[in-house]
Amino acid sequence: MFPAIFVAGAAQQHVRTHDKTKMVGNYFSDSERGAKPRTKEDIPDELWGGIVGLIGSELSKQSFAIDFPEKCPDGGAVCDTDQPQLMLLLEGEIPQAEWPPQAQSRPDKFVVLDLVQFCFRHIGDARHDYYHPFFRHHHLSCDRQTGQDRFREAVNLLFSRNGVVFELTNTGDIVRLGSPIFQEAFERIAFSTGDTTLDSLLEDARRKFTSPEPKIRREGLEKLWDAWERAKTMEPGKDKKESTKKILDRAAAEPNFRDLLETEAKELTRIGNEFRIRHSETSKTEINESQQVDYLFYRMFTMINLLPLPK
Repeated sequence: MFPAIFVAGAAQQHVRTHDKTKMVGNYFSDSERGAKPRTKEDIPDELWGGIVGLIGSELSKQSFAIDFPEKCPDGGAVCDTDQPQLMLLLEGEIPQAEWPPQAQSRPDKFVVLDLVQFCFRHIGDARHDYYHPFFRHHHLSCDRQTGQDRFREAVNLLFSRNGVVFELTNTGDIVRLGSPIFQEAFERIAFSTGDTTLDSLLEDARRKFTSPEPKIRREGLEKLWDAWERAKTMEPGKDKKESTKKILDRAAAEPNFRDLLETEAKELTRIGNEFRIRHSETSKTEINESQQVDYLFYRMFTMINLLPLPK
């Protein structure tokens, strides 16, 4: 049972829009051995090849005609994809991307992820409605939701099979998955502390933490430590030291566990001051590894989750 700071399954506007990917036809090896751990931060060549193949398949189905329609000269019905227009927009939004993408020239990770998002935003399911015999083409009708669902499931299957930490959500965001131990509870928790500033800091921390960009993930740590400093002042009419003591007293009545929380509270404050989380002086220790960000974020997150903050 969550304390007052978190409400499981409530206040859906605070919960990141993300659902578990429905894998179509699990592979036998996944059933026998379990899914591959999602730990890779980079895009391997095999994954890039799969993404190129997927985009090529969608191109052959005229899936991008929904936003880049080529019109039939006889009546103006959509009949194909206007690839020159697609390329112009892609070059403007993702200058480093190549169209159509080529398996032998893999761009860097962020271009790959941006390209996946671009395709998701502009894809649809193109259905053949009428065969036009004079021009030997079909007139098309397009359904965005069906096409996006199909593309997202296929991309996430590729991510999963290649063990990368990224996932495409049903809103078209690329997020970085956290530890499987925390993932589901972390996604379903909504913030309800009674303090709108604290709720905003916590939600901002969670949103930044799930970014694929390392710099933004480190900003998530900063927001979480800011939330910690605010949480310590939540006892009305007390200075920070006295407020923290009152909150920890209510968090644990048993003396040994109360001492443990006291030690942890001091240690978390020390980490925030000595590592480059809340301060930018050159003397502060940098946090560069993604797993270090994971460790510190979950350590602080679980501490704040334990606090019985006053409302």
